[in-house]
Amino acid sequence: MNTDSNTDVSRLDWAKGDGLLPAIVQHWQSGEVLMLGYMDAEALAQTQASGHVTFYSRSRQRLWTKGESSGHVLALKSIRIDCDADTLLIQADPHGPTCHTGTSSCFGDSVDVRPPLGFLAELDALVAQRHAERPEGSYTTRLFEGGIRRIAQKVGEEGVETALAAVAQGDEELLGEAADLIFHLTVALRARGLSLVDVAVLLAERHAVRSAP
Repeated sequence: MNTDSNTDVSRLDWAKGDGLLPAIVQHWQSGEVLMLGYMDAEALAQTQASGHVTFYSRSRQRLWTKGESSGHVLALKSIRIDCDADTLLIQADPHGPTCHTGTSSCFGDSVDVRPPLGFLAELDALVAQRHAERPEGSYTTRLFEGGIRRIAQKVGEEGVETALAAVAQGDEELLGEAADLIFHLTVALRARGLSLVDVAVLLAERHAVRSAP
C-alpha cells in the first residue's frame, strides 16, 4: 500500500469520533458508492490483514466482515483518508450485491445513482465474465468462440458504421453505432487479455505527460 498523505493510516484521528471513523466504500472500477460503515482501529487492521472489508457494528458491538454470512464480501483494493484524517475511503471489488436487499449499492442500483461512466466498468466486468464462463446462447460467447480475427472484423465494421453515422446520420444513429463499437472493442480487448481499465490507465498516463510543465 502507498504511504503518501492520503494512505498513511497512522495519522488517523480516532479520538474525534470516539474511536470510530466513517468508512465510505466505493466500487474500485465504476466509482459507485456501495455503502457507508464504521471502523475502529481493530476493524481497519483486520481489513488490511484479511483483504476483506471489515467494520465495527455499532448495534451488535462487535467486528463484522461484510459478507460473513452471505458470502458477498468486499475485496479490498485500496484505502485512502481525507484531508482531516477522520474519514476513510475504501475502494473494493464487490463479490455479489453489497446491500442485504439484493441491490449492488445500499443507495439503490438504478442508473441515476451511479456515475455516468460507471456502466463502462460494469460492461467490462460482464464481458470478462462471459469470456470466463462462455454461457450457451450468449452473443458475446459466440464472438469469443469465433476467435480474434472475427472479433477484429466486427470492430472494423462498427468503426466504419460509426464514422458514417458521424457525417451522414442523426445523433440517435451515431450514439447507437458508437455503443456497438465500444461493446465490440471491449470484447476484442478481453480476447487479448486486456480491458477498458488498461485503456483508461494509458489515457491517464498520456494526459499526465502532456499536462506536465
